[in-house]
Amino acid sequence: MTIPEAPPRPRVGKVDVALGVLNGVLGDYLQRQNNALATPMGLFHEGLPLPIEREALRAAHPSSTGRVALWVHGLAVTEAVWAFPSEPTTDYGTLLERDAGFTPLYLRYNTGLHISDNGEALAHLLQRLVEEFPVPITELVLVGYSMGGLVLRSACHLASEACLPWLSLVRRSFSIGVPHFGSPLERMGTVVAQVLRAVPNPCTRLVADVVDLRSSGVKDLGDARLRRQDWEDTSAPCSPLRPPPGIAHHLIVGALGQEGRWVSALFGDGVVSLASASGRTGPRDSSPLFPPENVQVVSGIDHVTLAHHASVYARLRESLTMEAS
Repeated sequence: MTIPEAPPRPRVGKVDVALGVLNGVLGDYLQRQNNALATPMGLFHEGLPLPIEREALRAAHPSSTGRVALWVHGLAVTEAVWAFPSEPTTDYGTLLERDAGFTPLYLRYNTGLHISDNGEALAHLLQRLVEEFPVPITELVLVGYSMGGLVLRSACHLASEACLPWLSLVRRSFSIGVPHFGSPLERMGTVVAQVLRAVPNPCTRLVADVVDLRSSGVKDLGDARLRRQDWEDTSAPCSPLRPPPGIAHHLIVGALGQEGRWVSALFGDGVVSLASASGRTGPRDSSPLFPPENVQVVSGIDHVTLAHHASVYARLRESLTMEAS
């Protein structure tokens, strides 16, 4: 499919991309050490920090209509993940601004922190955004890719519990390749570390310590730990966190092969299984987190490509424009 043209936007620098990887792997450690390389949560515009202040927001988005889409990236990347490789100045946000009038706001955050910590920070950031935006926000659409979708769910849960007003502006959310029930690859790393540590050999235990050097954010991905209590007490499995009512949740799921084939059923998009990305514990789950009719599978696409593919954008645009009409 041909990528439609959109207004240009500068690339994110290579240093920022490297910092995204570093924070994904060691972000919690960097923050504990007060290291300047730890990424603070904030909005970014054209590769630069965007202060959540009225005049700065007005200068960045002088034509905003109050319909806002927040784009939240996944693990070990930055907002640059949304850019199309063949058209680095084009992404889903710029296209939706042109096609449906949604002002794009891009979040950058330390993906090595606990998902619940990022969720809490995001909940309060969005409250400041609503108060400082230069025009009244009439609708806030949330779009999360991979871990970003879990951070958004955590933020919505906290906002619901704290009765934060911004949540009432959210009527639609989109999950793109989000491991709603965790990632098997991370769970495999946890099991390997536990087995190695059980072997009565100092060398083997040293290897286990190295394997276990995954950040808090990475470990949270294994079982989709969205609340503080989920990781403070890991002796019991996480209970499913139901999304707040009143929001239409749309899920876009990647599949390496054709839908219904064993390759797709086993491997999903190569990182997230079809069931987890669809908000189900398995094929026979009778109580999925989200309505099955809101799940769309994009065949022949891997996890990374989900963040910047014409077929995914077509589904985003169709869902937003169809409901708006």
